[in-house]
This record gives sequence, C-alpha cells and structure tokens, in this order.
Amino acid sequence: MSGALDENSRNLIKTRIINKMKEIKSFPQFVVETLRKLNDPTSNASDVALSLSRDEGLVLRTLKLANSAAYGMSRNISDVSEAIALLGYKNIGNIVLAASVYSVMDKGLHGYALDRGELWRHSLTAAHAARYIAQSTKKVPPEEAYVGGLLHDIGKVVLNDYVHFGYGLIIKEVEEKGIPFIEAEMKIIGFDHSTVGALLVERWNLPKSYYHSTLLHHRPNELEPENAEFQPLLDVVTVANSICLMMGIGIGADGLQNYIYPEPLERLGIKDYEGLMSELVDFASEAAQEMADMKGL
Repeated sequence: MSGALDENSRNLIKTRIINKMKEIKSFPQFVVETLRKLNDPTSNASDVALSLSRDEGLVLRTLKLANSAAYGMSRNISDVSEAIALLGYKNIGNIVLAASVYSVMDKGLHGYALDRGELWRHSLTAAHAARYIAQSTKKVPPEEAYVGGLLHDIGKVVLNDYVHFGYGLIIKEVEEKGIPFIEAEMKIIGFDHSTVGALLVERWNLPKSYYHSTLLHHRPNELEPENAEFQPLLDVVTVANSICLMMGIGIGADGLQNYIYPEPLERLGIKDYEGLMSELVDFASEAAQEMADMKGL
C-alpha cells in the first residue's frame, strides 16, 4: 500500500467515526447533576452528597481521600457531607469526572500500541503534572489544569480501530517523512485524535477551555486570537503531555516524532524544562497509586 486511503474509504471512515462518537454515552445523569450542584453557589455539601450517594464507588473513594487528607485527626470520617466539606468542591468535581472518564479510557488501544491501562496512566499522570505546572506558574487554576490533562487524549478511544486499520500507512509517513504521528493520522484517515477528542468534549457540554486544550495540545501555537483566554490552559496541557511522553508514560505509537514546542514554555515562564521534568517524576507514582485505588473500588 502507498499513499493515503482513497476518498471513498476516508468518507466511510468519517461516517463510522461520527457514529462511534454517538455510541460513547454522555456522562450518567447523576454525574451531570453532581457537577451542576458543585458549580451552583446556592448548593451545600448535603445537596452534593445526596447526588453523589447514587454511586457507591464514588462514595467510597470520597471517604478514603477525606480520611487520607484528615490523617492524624482523632476520628475517622464516615459522613459523605463532612468528607465533601473537607475536600472541597473542586476536588470532588475531579473525583466525579475522573471516575466517569476512567470507564471510557480503561481499555487496550492496539491502534496506538497501548496496552490496557496505559492510556489512563498517561492521562492521569498528565493531569497531575498539569496541576503542578499550574500551581508553579500561577497561569491557570490548578484544578482546571488537572481536568485538561485528564481529557487531552480522549479521542484515541474513538479513533483506535481506524488508526489500527491504517497503521502501516501512518507509520510509513512518520518514518519516511519525519512528521509527527498526529499529522500522519490526519493525512491517512482524515481525522486525528485531537480533533475527535475535542468533538467529544463539545458533545459532553464541557467548558470551551477543555475543547481548545484537547483540540490543540499538539499544535499549541495555532490558537485563534479571539480565543487567547484559553492559551494558558492549552500551554500547560501541552507541556504536561510532552513531559509524560519524554518520561515514556503511555508513549505508544504516537510518541514517535513528538515535538516539544519552546513557545508554551516561554509563555508559561518555564526556563528549566529538564528540572521540571525531574520534579514531575514523582507524579507518575501518584498516578499509579490513584489507578490502583480506582480499580480497587
């Protein structure tokens, strides 16, 4: 085989990708309801607890984290409302969203040469790294950065089968022309995982900031001027993703020819990239522990 797929094949793939996106369910209603209450200034911890209590796994995870955060207190926390008040709404929102995304991402992706759990490990580590970078640079709210890191590669779940189908052609483009995997994806099958991921984020009615950080995390200098307010989050997610790939976390096939852009580092005021990477090594173990905790519930 040589060159890209013919137009009929590309159109067929496009139709199937769109249909597959429709198959991926939006978040369960209780998740939407919980996230809405977390963003409602008139709600209280009891309101959130009532919604959260519809999922036993989330309740257990919330209580476990609360007791970990309250280590050294004279008693254990067994009341969900008290746990929510202790952890704060932003942390609870992350727990809910992470659990929802985990159910979508926890699978093997042969098209990207990723074993089961590797995409989730990469995404979770990127989320931890993004939060740390946000805290260090003070350019983005840390919890917003965490969610951006969590979502950036969600499109791989949809695109996996089609990347697997065109894998030989994609790798040939990467190796012979020295272009990034994501460019080869677009050239061969007419879609890349960033575009598909952004469409999923849009379908889930998540904030526009996550749409742009998902869409452009491999092309951080292409954000339109009218969307400049989203540049800091995009830069944080881009750097977090690059560092994870440099550390070999969830590198898969698309880590081939990964390019580190200097502009996001400059905009964030990061002068010591290697130093930052060494600081983030510990987050890989934190993400691994979080994975183990989620599988145990």
